[in-house]
Amino acid sequence: MFGVSNLVFAVILAVALGFFARSAKRLNRWLNIGHDEVRTDHPDQRTKNFLLIGLGQSKILRDPVGGMMHALVFWGFCVLGLGTIEIMIQGLYTPFTWDLILPRFLYLPYVVSQEIFAVFVLIPVVYLLYRRLVIKPKRFAEVSGADAVFILSMIATLMLTLMLLFVMELRTGAPTDGRIISGLLLPLFSGVAPETAHMVARASWWIHAVLILYFLNHLPGSKHLHVLTSLINVWFSNTSGPGRIGAMRPMDLEAENAEQFGAADVEHLSWKNLLDGYSCTECGRCTAVCPANTTGKLLSPRMIVVKTRARLTEKATTLDAIAASGGTATEEQTAVLAKNLLDDWITEEELWACTSCRACVQECPVSIDQLDIINELRRDLVLMESRFPEELAPALTSLERNGSPWAFSASDRAQWAEGMDIPTMAELVEKGEKADILFWVGCMGSFDDRAKKITVAFARILQAANVRFAILGQEETCHGDPARRMGNEYLYQMLAKGVIETLDGYNVKTIVTFCPHCFHQMGSEFPDIGGNYEVIHHTDYIERLLEAGRVPLDTEHGQRLKVAYHDSCYLGRYNEIYDAPRNTLKRALPIMELVEPPRTKSRGMCCGAGGGRMWMEENVGKRVNVERSEELLATGADQIAVACPFCMTMITDGVTGAGSSVPVLDISEVVASRLLPIVPA
Repeated sequence: MFGVSNLVFAVILAVALGFFARSAKRLNRWLNIGHDEVRTDHPDQRTKNFLLIGLGQSKILRDPVGGMMHALVFWGFCVLGLGTIEIMIQGLYTPFTWDLILPRFLYLPYVVSQEIFAVFVLIPVVYLLYRRLVIKPKRFAEVSGADAVFILSMIATLMLTLMLLFVMELRTGAPTDGRIISGLLLPLFSGVAPETAHMVARASWWIHAVLILYFLNHLPGSKHLHVLTSLINVWFSNTSGPGRIGAMRPMDLEAENAEQFGAADVEHLSWKNLLDGYSCTECGRCTAVCPANTTGKLLSPRMIVVKTRARLTEKATTLDAIAASGGTATEEQTAVLAKNLLDDWITEEELWACTSCRACVQECPVSIDQLDIINELRRDLVLMESRFPEELAPALTSLERNGSPWAFSASDRAQWAEGMDIPTMAELVEKGEKADILFWVGCMGSFDDRAKKITVAFARILQAANVRFAILGQEETCHGDPARRMGNEYLYQMLAKGVIETLDGYNVKTIVTFCPHCFHQMGSEFPDIGGNYEVIHHTDYIERLLEAGRVPLDTEHGQRLKVAYHDSCYLGRYNEIYDAPRNTLKRALPIMELVEPPRTKSRGMCCGAGGGRMWMEENVGKRVNVERSEELLATGADQIAVACPFCMTMITDGVTGAGSSVPVLDISEVVASRLLPIVPA
């Protein structure tokens, strides 16, 4: 039973597995170059992500054609894995089949599955090769496709040899039960003699088995390493939970012996950041949705990850070579170690082009967090080297001096409320009264002339609904989110802790704000530094009031309008609030027609203001806000609705720049315009 061919295969198998084990050990050692990070909490949520995103391929299926093709290949490999095990065992013990172990009612479905999925893999592979070689989508242009073509050709060969093996086995008299595909193909080979069929079957078996073992050892040095790591990466990822989605990585500025803040090189990143590099498929979905990249900037989220992987490989192989030579580095090796991921691989221009919109993170089919790497590199630039664009200096200075990115006096914060009889928290405490909610106005709502109209509109809605609310007035300061997104964690924590002290001083429990950046920061990131509050975005709050019938609206239908809603990134992709703004519009304007631009909801395009871009010039390529505004105008809308003061500024500028007079309104302004006049008691 154990012949020469089995012996030869045993040697090949042992060598292949030995090389693979060595590669796996090397890759694991390289991951340990990154710092430690706990990613084993909430196993239930991680397992859910594994099942939905990993095995279910839910994110890759966002691309209905290419995604389905990739999903079929993935699912096919999962099913064909049983057949691969059978082939490996046959190499050592020729008579083996699963038929010797499995009961008949299980073995027959197994045979059928192998036949069907061999075709299910082959057809998508042919399409994917056609797309690589003929269609050539724009997102593939940034990286070499040679390895992808090689791998796809190898997979096609594996499927063809498998099908040929099945057919030739039938030609030699193997049972036909379950052979639904090879049985159909058998007449094509009716002229092949059984002896020849046996030889072809054996040759197909050997080619298939050796190719599998070669494939296994090709992966560790290829971008197709993701075949082995993507499921692991999905389980350890936080991009779809557990935890607060989109919250920046906490930083302990008072840690003992801390000498590095942020990341300049791969050892300053976590092992998970480095695993992201192993898991990148280079599919380019992240770059294709990046507003910076699509408007002509240098930033490519895919290349951020690819360059991180390349720098890790460069540094790790150099360290391995030095260790192998006894620990003495050559001049060339010393020069390699002296390089950094920052500057030598990734430039400042790439980092500062990011709008922190999370479109790249949302789109990645294997849950890579490109934004986390960008944030860590920005932190190093600002905290360790005081390097940032000149335009940011006034905003950072003003945040430090005035508690606002704009150089306004704190005494002007509540000017918008003059004559509206809106109490401050301090005034309520003095009277011994309490507010149900704190209306957090935010810096734009306090100082920007256009945003102040939103502030007034929302306050009018609260008053009309008889909500007991108060503001902080002069006691309100910026919570530091802009500083954090610009990389200045020190300034952020100073401001945020000051705000938390103020809020806790008034025993604030519930906060409502119309700024998604304030909403996200106080609701999702404050808990890391001790601030725990119920924070509600005003679109959600207004919808609750409307649903409860507390807002007296004019029921006259008036003019029928076509309205396009622009999704805020910090409301949508960061906090998954898509329906509340739309529902609020529909309740306030029941006869309106809500129209959607091509990029909407989780695929919505950023206005261009996030990540500190609000305070930076946009000198390269097309302006992001212009691109977005043109999309919104192309819907033919009579009005454009937004739910963020940053979006308000950017979209208004974009609409004006396009020569259009279509009004841009906040959701609260739409509702406030429908309020019934207040009749004096």
